[in-house]
Amino acid sequence: MKVSIPDKSYFRIGEVSRLLGVKPYVVRYWESEFKTVRPIRTRSDQRLYRHKDVEELLMIRTLLYEEKFTINGARKQLQKMRGEEAVAGRDRWDGLLDEIEKGLRMIREIVR
Repeated sequence: MKVSIPDKSYFRIGEVSRLLGVKPYVVRYWESEFKTVRPIRTRSDQRLYRHKDVEELLMIRTLLYEEKFTINGARKQLQKMRGEEAVAGRDRWDGLLDEIEKGLRMIREIVR
């Protein structure tokens, strides 16, 4: 199921449930099971989901409904995916830091 998320900052639970194709109680249950989904609460105690929360819920939906993971399996898969993203991000930073170090060494040689 390919879903395009509207370009908004916040979504109410009804909007999120329509985007995901599930009932609001399912979204609330996933929120309780997956601690990475943390909507903010208004003064009237309504949930407002950020764009990143909706993306995370879409991934959870894909893992549970399309890839047939259990809740625990989906939780572990998300952790694994986040770990891989962190390693890829670290590799990018390492390359950038190497370039900066090389440039600084060249500057130091010029100044000497």
